[in-house]
Amino acid sequence: MHWKRLVLVVLLVVVLAGCLPGDGASSPDAPAGFFSGVWHGWIAPISLIVSFFNEDVGIYEVDNVRGWYDVGFYVAVIGGFGSLRLFRSKKDDD
Repeated sequence: MHWKRLVLVVLLVVVLAGCLPGDGASSPDAPAGFFSGVWHGWIAPISLIVSFFNEDVGIYEVDNVRGWYDVGFYVAVIGGFGSLRLFRSKKDDD
């Protein structure tokens, strides 16, 4: 059963890594907006790890719409890490 979880996690990481900040999808002509901020906030831990090995990838997209991207990013970071509690099992609470 544990190997299925491992495969799922690896697959999820590969899929999430497809849209990292700094990958060239955003530009000054088409800046990242609110939903890009939410996405980048959710995948911030993966972006951090990838940024150690690839200098073109960052945690935060610099070509953004300012306030709306920031709101999306921080809501996702705070909400995403806070929701990790949902994945803990009942026996962890004892």
